[in-house]
Amino acid sequence: MSITMLPDPVCLRPATDERLRADGRPVPAFREELRRIPSVRNAVSVASCWAQTIGIAVGAVWIDHPVAWVAAFLLMGRAHAQLAALMHEAAHRMLFADRRVNDFVGRWIVGFPSFTPIDSYRRGHMAHHREEFGPNEPDIALYRGYPITRASFRRKLVRDATGRTGWKLFLGLFRAVRADDPTVRFQARAIVATQLVMIAAGFVLGHPWLWLLLWFGPYLTVWRVINRLRSIAEHGGMQRSEDRRNTTHSVRQSWAPRFALVPYWIGWHLAHHVDSGVPMRHLPRYHRALVASGYVSDGLEYPSYRALWRRLASRPASAG
Repeated sequence: MSITMLPDPVCLRPATDERLRADGRPVPAFREELRRIPSVRNAVSVASCWAQTIGIAVGAVWIDHPVAWVAAFLLMGRAHAQLAALMHEAAHRMLFADRRVNDFVGRWIVGFPSFTPIDSYRRGHMAHHREEFGPNEPDIALYRGYPITRASFRRKLVRDATGRTGWKLFLGLFRAVRADDPTVRFQARAIVATQLVMIAAGFVLGHPWLWLLLWFGPYLTVWRVINRLRSIAEHGGMQRSEDRRNTTHSVRQSWAPRFALVPYWIGWHLAHHVDSGVPMRHLPRYHRALVASGYVSDGLEYPSYRALWRRLASRPASAG
């Protein structure tokens, strides 16, 4: 049984569209269209994200029923996924055209509240884009070694769902409060300060346990599961290559994963890696151009995330 995740070479045809180069990158005129940053619409997305997050907490308190609390706990994992997607856009400096606004919102509005030191993340993430699976790849631990056995896949998800992965990462962040690097130290302290403000808000509103139950708890558990499932669906089982189709999966998008797993258009991840300067809102249009050009074919694209996860967990137990 073959356990490779790489696409069939017959699917790796050059792009044949006047808007694109052979390697899928847009020609200058089309690239200029795709790279326009819709700052106002992105501001609405940031505001909407926080409105949804606050609304979930308010709804849980108002209904005050066990089912409502469980639903809120799970939905707060999605809230972390939304903030991570917006933070990722800010890390690429594509959330707002004004760099100062982009970096302020990226740090204080979406990054620090969701436990992310965005400046450190940006440095590592740019290394990821320069050469996926290269020597400076920051996320390799998440998706190397695939496909794996179903038992191994299950163990990873259990570690995530029970908070063991999240707690380990949180301790690393907490230790950074005393880091020698002043930038790392500042970001860690800023994250702690932001969380203290959120905790204080819960006390003021008469619900001191709200942060622990509906913010920190989902961060340690639900968000870790979402993050792993998304990450391996992006790069699991691929390899170092100049052809982004050998480094990044393409998955057909549908409403359910876009709601819970890959919000704000981040599911069009192959398009993002072919040209990482295209803002999130323009990725569907860019993907359609890649499909129309033959660069992304039916044989290359997975029909669903479930189909891809099955493939990622397809290694026979006898293979080790």
